[in-house]
Formats: sequence, C-alpha cells, structure tokens
Amino acid sequence: MSVSESRITRSYNQEEIQQILHLAISRQSYEGDFTREQLLEIATELEISSENLEVAEKEWLALQGEMQKRQAFNTYRVGRFKKSLGKYAIVNTFLVLLNLVSGGYLSWSLYILLFWGLALGLNTWNNFHLQDEEYERAFQQWYRKYQMRESITTFFNKLLKAW
Repeated sequence: MSVSESRITRSYNQEEIQQILHLAISRQSYEGDFTREQLLEIATELEISSENLEVAEKEWLALQGEMQKRQAFNTYRVGRFKKSLGKYAIVNTFLVLLNLVSGGYLSWSLYILLFWGLALGLNTWNNFHLQDEEYERAFQQWYRKYQMRESITTFFNKLLKAW
C-alpha cells in the first residue's frame, strides 16, 4: 500500500458495514455460542442503544418463529405428497398384479394407473409450484387448521387433567 492510499479515509454505508461485520463474525474462530451479555457488550461497543437491540432481538425471534412455522408447513406438504405417492404405488401395484393374474396381460388396470398418475402429478404440480400469493394463502389456511388442532388438543388435555 502506498503512502497516498493509506492517507485516504474510507467510508462505508450501513449495508457495507453490515456485510463486513457479518463476514468478520462468521470468520471468527469462537468456540461455543455468544451469551446475551456478550451481545449487549458488542452492541455497546458499536454504540447501539439497548432499546434498539431489544427491538431487533424481538424482531429476530418473531422471524425465527415464522420460519419454523413455514418449515413445518413445507414438511407437512412433503409428507402429504409421500402419503399420496405411497397410496398410488400400493393400490396400483395390487391392481396391475390382479389384472395380470386374472387376464394374463394389462388391460383395464393400465387406465387406472395412467389417470390416477395424471391426477397425482397435477396435484403435486399445484402444491409445489405455488407463487407468492398462492403460497401465502395455502400457508395461512394450513396455519389456521394447525392452530385449531392445537387449541382442541390443549382444551382436551386440560379437561383430562382436571378430571
């Protein structure tokens, strides 16, 4: 680095600072997790008020909860697909074998296999290729059902404990 380069004071905008600090923290060879006290200490060194840190922490916790809900929704969708695929495989294997044993060749079972396969494929396409608004509607619908099930389960558990 030349003398003229060292005299130039660099300035960074907020986004660049966040990116640099994120990279520095991720490269830090720190064993274990940071405690909340260490987080407060870092915020103090960066001149971040404790109120701003508190709000940011609550926002982060809310985002983590939302991500967990969406992950549970995606797991539910994959599980539902696997269940449908399993039913398709079991029933159609039985029908194809029944058709082969009774007639010696494939006839009627092939139509069931193809039409059910088409319906399964279209349903899968519709479930996994949802765009922003469609995905959000499907997620909200699933979440309302999930909350309802949780409420009913909680109610009956409390009722059984009280009994």
